[in-house]
Amino acid sequence: MPIRQLPEHLVNQIAAGEVVERPASVVKELVENCLDAGAERVRVEVEQGGVRRIRISDDGCGIPVDELPLALRPHATSKIQCLEDLEGVASLGFRGEALASIASVARVRIASREPASDSGHEIEAEGGEMKPPRPAALAPGTVIEVRDLFYNTPARRKFLRTERTEFNHIDELIKRIALANMDVAFELHHNGRAIRRLAPAQGEAGAVRRVGDVCGEAFVDEALSLVNEHADMRLSGWIARPSFSRSQADLQFFFVNGRLVRDRLVAHAIRQAYRDVLFHGRHPAFVLMLSLDPRRVDVNVHPQKTEVRFRDGRLVHDFLFSTINRALADTRPGQTDAAPARLPSQTMGSAGAGGGHQAGLGLSVAETVERYAQLGRPADQAARGGESDGAIPPLGFAVAQIHGVYVLAENARGLVVVDMHAAHERIVYEQLKRTWADDRVRSQRLLVPERLAVSQREAHAVESHGQSLARLGFELDLAGPEAVTVRAVPSLLARADSLGLVRDVLSDLVELGDSARIESALDALLSTMACHGSVRANRRLNIEEMNALLRDMERTERSDQCNHGRPTWVELDMKSLDRLFLRGQ
Repeated sequence: MPIRQLPEHLVNQIAAGEVVERPASVVKELVENCLDAGAERVRVEVEQGGVRRIRISDDGCGIPVDELPLALRPHATSKIQCLEDLEGVASLGFRGEALASIASVARVRIASREPASDSGHEIEAEGGEMKPPRPAALAPGTVIEVRDLFYNTPARRKFLRTERTEFNHIDELIKRIALANMDVAFELHHNGRAIRRLAPAQGEAGAVRRVGDVCGEAFVDEALSLVNEHADMRLSGWIARPSFSRSQADLQFFFVNGRLVRDRLVAHAIRQAYRDVLFHGRHPAFVLMLSLDPRRVDVNVHPQKTEVRFRDGRLVHDFLFSTINRALADTRPGQTDAAPARLPSQTMGSAGAGGGHQAGLGLSVAETVERYAQLGRPADQAARGGESDGAIPPLGFAVAQIHGVYVLAENARGLVVVDMHAAHERIVYEQLKRTWADDRVRSQRLLVPERLAVSQREAHAVESHGQSLARLGFELDLAGPEAVTVRAVPSLLARADSLGLVRDVLSDLVELGDSARIESALDALLSTMACHGSVRANRRLNIEEMNALLRDMERTERSDQCNHGRPTWVELDMKSLDRLFLRGQ
């Protein structure tokens, strides 16, 4: 077939195939334009899940009448003017494709009025044909109406789901945008009925209220607030305690400069921070906002702008991991009862596993349970530890043991119930990680070196990351352009699947530039050792031993959960106990 120039309308329909997937895609593009225009109130009205009609109005800066026809032209935008602007995009939209693409597959009407103008104007487009602007009465701002989506592309319309499903996508989209724009009011109406009204968030209390409106009060009750700054980057938001894990990744919101993104590097950093406090197969919940110089992130890598590329990916990964890891490490009794924590600026790598804040008091695996009390505070203080300064410890003082499984304690607020095996397992696990910290780099040479077939990229990773691999305990030699000889592996993992571990490590080095496979494998091994070395159920403890366990929990990082993500203690305050017995009712 000969090469020919495609008609402009067909070009726009092809672009619409990338940008306009469903009604929610239209809402996303138009609401982002509202926010770029400085809107403080955004109202979204849809009919039949957005297929029949979408109407979005705002109180932004408006569009001059002579620019209305340009707004519907492809690659016409007010947000960038040169290449330098594209290298540091600070707006949500920038390509100038959205309105032209939408107008090619729907009937579009745009009405706009500038705040300084006495009247507004409107323009209509259908099937790629525009009508001239004409006067229209409206308040300052812009109103965009999209009707009969995909009316001229019936094949695309067949792929749309039910009205309820399409509206649910729009509802989820509005909730995500509302999280990133706390100071903007949002309204959502469906078939003439108000579904969602979100007032502007005033201060920290308002922000928490909006998070509760979007994610639910249960998330807010279990959320840890964090703020951290490093290397001109700022991370703020909320992460849920590991006990609030989810069966699916439905409560994960990550924003980069106000833009909701799904990024592999970000997902890996967060997953690593949660790796030894979650059940296998469970997903963390979080609402996090990362702010950095727009020139350090490329947002022009995906047609729908849902993916980004960081210029300093390794630095961003370490910053996210260390901040979240430190916040989770402080989930110990008494550390999260105060106002939302603000994490101080810190250097990268200071919040690694077993970060050095544990007091080192607790049961060694080689010790017997009978000697547990001697490893805590002296016996004459263990029974009523903390009495000397008049302070009551967060977990209080032990009063009894139930069925050799649970420890009951009384604190200043009420009753504390501790799963002694789960709690002791975490204590031993954190202690083992500290004890084995120096052994993690020791290597054990294989009696017979093994040859491993790899890709060219993996072979290059062996050559360029040789020192990093040596620090992890590996000795690898290139045996050709696509082959590696394995001569030594980490000593603690000598009995594991060494070849499979090498493959995984090299894969991580190729994709991420670093690997946490060794740490994950070692943590799994130490977790098993801690489980077998901790106090077992049906073991009777005296008061001194129970109090020593409580004090160690208060000193141990991540002691709110055991190694498998189960909670180690719960608290019933006096109000909760009174409700159980209907006191005061």
